[in-house]
Amino acid sequence: DGREGTSASQDRTALYSVPPKMKSYIVEAVSSFLFEYETPRQVLVRNRRVGIACRLIQLGVLGYIIGWVFIYEKGYQNEDTAIYSVFTKMKGVAYTQISGVEKVWDMSDYVFPDQGGDSFVVMTNFIITFGQTQSKCPEVKFIVNSIQAFCHISTLRSSPILHQTSQWVQDTVPLPDGKNNCNSDADCETGQIKRTGNGHMTGNCVNTTHTCEIVTWCPVEDDRQIPNPPCLLAAENFTLFIKNSITFPEFKVDRSNLVESVDASYIKRCLYHPATDPLCPIFKLGDIVRLSGFNFTEVARVGGSIGVLIDWECDLDYSIQNCKPKYKFHGLYGSGTTGQASVGYNFRKANYYVEDKVQKRTLMKVFGLRIEVIVHGLARKFDIIPTLTAIGSGVGIFGV
Repeated sequence: DGREGTSASQDRTALYSVPPKMKSYIVEAVSSFLFEYETPRQVLVRNRRVGIACRLIQLGVLGYIIGWVFIYEKGYQNEDTAIYSVFTKMKGVAYTQISGVEKVWDMSDYVFPDQGGDSFVVMTNFIITFGQTQSKCPEVKFIVNSIQAFCHISTLRSSPILHQTSQWVQDTVPLPDGKNNCNSDADCETGQIKRTGNGHMTGNCVNTTHTCEIVTWCPVEDDRQIPNPPCLLAAENFTLFIKNSITFPEFKVDRSNLVESVDASYIKRCLYHPATDPLCPIFKLGDIVRLSGFNFTEVARVGGSIGVLIDWECDLDYSIQNCKPKYKFHGLYGSGTTGQASVGYNFRKANYYVEDKVQKRTLMKVFGLRIEVIVHGLARKFDIIPTLTAIGSGVGIFGV
């Protein structure tokens, strides 16, 4: 039994032992990996064309690394985008006289909404329909009793207040637009609402206007003739104050467009000009429209949209005082060509009230300039990691 156990133990040892040849191979491989170093063989070619071509390629690679990677793309710097907030405030007053009624318009009347955000509308023109009630009336009414105004600039002017009067259109001739015409009651299906209509059809065709009778807010608004010139042409002299704050969280840097040179005394007298006052945060509305490429009178009549871009490009390797905003203006839409499907910008606003226990409203179709304040912020600062990465990629290209 003892001999059998010894034999079995020797068999197991022989089974798990490493052959001498394999052991020698492993030792040689590890020794070669740790203690030997090899380089590629180089061949010296004595040829002018090949030599010149090689140097030109190397020069191009060097120019790419220095010119493009380091100088243009600033590959030695780390980047961070800005988090920002925008506060706006409009100022200015306009005076109108509509049908003998005088009214002064201030920022609470012509700015929508009035919270001072980065997107808002400045009213420049409007069509008002007074005294609407829930009743029955034809789709297209006679203009004779319509209470809608066409604004005309009077000879009395003062800046920044522009005095305007209004002339009421009074005519006994209807102005059918053809969208809701009818010849008989059969053309006005009871209970239906036309896509181009303004209310619920009663089934009656009104002979005097040849349009369908509807249940709606009466009289129906007639917006086919837009006041020209605009009712609030004085908006050209309104001013816009923009306060912008940004932060670059990666670099823990906070900045405002009220930079060091924009102090309390300067801001009281400055007005933005791209050449003489490029850092002034107060803008004349007429200048914004002009710099965006629009004509103020044209765009004020039908409305439009303008983008105000505040561009921050900051190199934080230099003084923080060099981190300043640049203002740019872009006309998004406004001026249109004849026959274009949709021109300008407008919306409707209603003021409700009760008179003789009857609910009424004054409907205003507002044409205005929609201002979008857009902020783009990018900061760069030296960082060793992108620097080494750029250098390593350049060395690798040279190696090829």
